[in-house]
Amino acid sequence: MDFSADSSYLQVSTGSYKRQVYEVPSGKQLVDQAVIDRITWATWTSVLGDEVIGIWSRHAEKADVNCACVSHSGINLVTGDDFGMVKLFDFPCPEKFVRTSFCMVTSAVDIRILSRFSRRHMMEIFSSLNL
Repeated sequence: MDFSADSSYLQVSTGSYKRQVYEVPSGKQLVDQAVIDRITWATWTSVLGDEVIGIWSRHAEKADVNCACVSHSGINLVTGDDFGMVKLFDFPCPEKFVRTSFCMVTSAVDIRILSRFSRRHMMEIFSSLNL
């Protein structure tokens, strides 16, 4: 769940993989896409929406990407998936099948970091993930 910067709206992702936006405090669902597109979000944790289409790989199923978090600066998006991958994208990433700039494979035995980013960028990623 994410609130808009002015706390007038909140967005949620449903179990049926739909992004829904509601007015606060009335709870009325907002369906006008033009209004939704103009909302500035204080946080972004949704894997759904035009802003994050690029996080989905060509062969991904709906349940493959489990979580997302936009950095405090609002320019990077970190995702986590069913395959133990933590990926970094530019935010927003509205184009399909965007290549990731950072990838970390995690397992109980092995952690590999593949990166073209500076330490500052990696620290921002981990900060966003609250690690």
